[in-house]
Amino acid sequence: MRVHSAGLCFIVMVLLSSGPAAAQEDDDVIIGVDSTNLQFSPSDVTIKEGQAVRFFWSGELLAHNAVALDGIFDSGEPSRDVDYRFVFELGTNGTYDFVCEPHEQLGMVGTITVLPGEEVLPDAEPPNTQASASDDERFRLTFFGLELIILSFIAFLVYQIGKARERGTPLFVKGESDE
Repeated sequence: MRVHSAGLCFIVMVLLSSGPAAAQEDDDVIIGVDSTNLQFSPSDVTIKEGQAVRFFWSGELLAHNAVALDGIFDSGEPSRDVDYRFVFELGTNGTYDFVCEPHEQLGMVGTITVLPGEEVLPDAEPPNTQASASDDERFRLTFFGLELIILSFIAFLVYQIGKARERGTPLFVKGESDE
């Protein structure tokens, strides 16, 4: 087994790229497609203002899209591969019906219910969420740092094992007490 440092760097970069960015989309509600029944899965979701809905499917036999009847969102032309994200900002609470345009007549429809989020009034004193948000962010960064250290250690071990095998050095040597 020969380990290339360029390949190892690529793996490390891919793993690192899924860290903080993935945390941003943790609250997304994902709506996929159940092609066997020509329906969205799930077809009815409830979220809060500020959350996002992500329409995601890949490699479908038929092309689909997701279009709100009131026009607030549109995933584009029907496609077999879709990854479309829409954030319902403050002030967008309500009920939104959406359809797959090519399959609407076959019942491929859905509903998104958006509940009111917390809105800060101009005269009101905003709640002190700075400390908790800061603590949460600090935890994410600390955890991310720990992931990076562990990943670096594993990469170092894989590299060293590869170098040892190239030289023909045995990885484990029986000691006198093992016999």
